Amino acid sequence: MNIRILSLAILSTLPLAAQSPPPTVDAAKDYQVYRGTQVSPEVERIYEKGLRYLVRSQSDDGSFAGQYGTEPGVVGFALMALLSHGEDPNYGPYAKAAKKCVDYILKNQGENGYIGSSMYNHGFATLGLAEAYGAMHDEKIGPALKKAVELILSSQDKNKFSAWRYSPDASDADSTVSGACFVALIAARNAGLKVPEKNIEGALKFFTDCQSPTDGSIGYVPRSGSHGGSTTAIGAAAFAYARKKDDPTFVKALKKMKADDTDGASSYPFYLEYYAAQGFFQGDFKKWEEWNEKRVKQLTESQNEDGSWDAGLGPGTCTALGLLSIALNYRYLPIYER
Repeated sequence: MNIRILSLAILSTLPLAAQSPPPTVDAAKDYQVYRGTQVSPEVERIYEKGLRYLVRSQSDDGSFAGQYGTEPGVVGFALMALLSHGEDPNYGPYAKAAKKCVDYILKNQGENGYIGSSMYNHGFATLGLAEAYGAMHDEKIGPALKKAVELILSSQDKNKFSAWRYSPDASDADSTVSGACFVALIAARNAGLKVPEKNIEGALKFFTDCQSPTDGSIGYVPRSGSHGGSTTAIGAAAFAYARKKDDPTFVKALKKMKADDTDGASSYPFYLEYYAAQGFFQGDFKKWEEWNEKRVKQLTESQNEDGSWDAGLGPGTCTALGLLSIALNYRYLPIYER
């Protein structure tokens, strides 16, 4: 049983000077409570199994096997999955794997701050760095994160939609790449970096422009209509992260998500659920509890013997996203706070 979840939660509330070694927790007790939420044995079991798969399948350079496994964005997802569990990322059982993830992302960052070969990868890799910043003892993370965020902001400032697409210099935009970059900005702002409010508002307006006036779905580009559920979840999550849950765009998108219930709504399973979990959690906690219970059951039934999942995006990608879709059970990372 993982004994660090409770001890880290207690330590995080204390001044640094008052922190002491983690207390011993009786292993016979039920899985511990963190911020008022009990992590069930079933969640802990499949999450630990998934993490073990990621550690075993990680290459020496920090990347992962299978489709998309060498993309910095996927490595960012894996880093998030590791950090979300509440282990000490410097000394815990997954510290080496987390460090390899960070090193891989940093190795793929150019002098101008660009990570990988698309803004899609750049956004999720930056998100991973933002969540690692302050949690991991690596002085290279801060400067790299600052450069990565500056590139996201400069790319948005040049874009006529005040959003993002695959290239930093793109003049058009879509909601999937914009979602990746936007969540990175929110995580960076949570970490203490300066993110101008105009950039937050500009991105949110783009999602509003992508929303259907009839059913509340959010499309791939402005006035494009629904795009299989995932883009609606992305837009809803963006407004939730920005604490704009009273905004009509969020209200209508959440209503659409509830009506669809995300079942069979996307050709990209696991990616859809990653965002849907956050939209439901932020917008309607009771609905999230119902959705989460069903999601845990789905993952339990579909998890491979080696701990992985693979729904067509590669085992590394799907395993990291599968874990992140239930990571809200732990509430460990700042991005997951309500």
